[in-house]
Amino acid sequence: MKKLFFILVTILFATAKLPAQDLLQQANDAYANGDYAKAVELYEAALEENGQSATVYYNLGNSYYKANRIAPSILNYERALLLEPGNSDARFNLEIAKLKTVDKIESVGEFFLTTWFRSIKNCLGTDAWSKFAVTCFILLIGCLFLFSFSRKIAIKKVGFYAGICLTVLTVFGNIFACNQKKSLTYRDSAIIFVSTTTIKSSPADSGTDLFILHEGTKVKLKSTLGAWNEIETIDGNVGWIKSEEVAVI
Repeated sequence: MKKLFFILVTILFATAKLPAQDLLQQANDAYANGDYAKAVELYEAALEENGQSATVYYNLGNSYYKANRIAPSILNYERALLLEPGNSDARFNLEIAKLKTVDKIESVGEFFLTTWFRSIKNCLGTDAWSKFAVTCFILLIGCLFLFSFSRKIAIKKVGFYAGICLTVLTVFGNIFACNQKKSLTYRDSAIIFVSTTTIKSSPADSGTDLFILHEGTKVKLKSTLGAWNEIETIDGNVGWIKSEEVAVI
């Protein structure tokens, strides 16, 4: 009797949770076989089981795109890039998916230094920038050592100027890491998840109709009031939308 009980417990434990690797393998197989709905289901299960993963978000975005579900594909590409900003494949596929959206909104022009700052920041993720900053700091200590204890003027100069450069790199590495961490912690962007929605002037159905947005459009979340979110589009238009009509990145 005890042996039978042990066998039943073992079977239940083994089948209670499918190992993450098995889930991902099955998802990959389903995608390769063209069963995109099944791939979506398995990738979603893998995320629920193991938490966030840039690779899984990317694969999930591909599955949604193949299933012709544009808004979820854009959402998952954006989530992949949030975790791994340097993922060029996810960025390329995101741009391809955006071509299928209805709204073609041009962003408001920004200062060129801001564009450069964001481009450099998005080359690496939070962890990578943190490691970069720590590495530069360690090298900085080495340069200070050379400058302080070397008897040769040439080596002192090398230590001094290299130390200045490494100080700048350490500071910027920490700034980029903090910015990426802030993006992960305070998620203030969302994707429109309904085919068509009317943006209101106030958080109520009786509010004045301002403009219309369509599925897949990315917006910035400014504030929340009850079941409504105040949003801003990349061209600067502001209004209110029901919270259920957007998915936070």
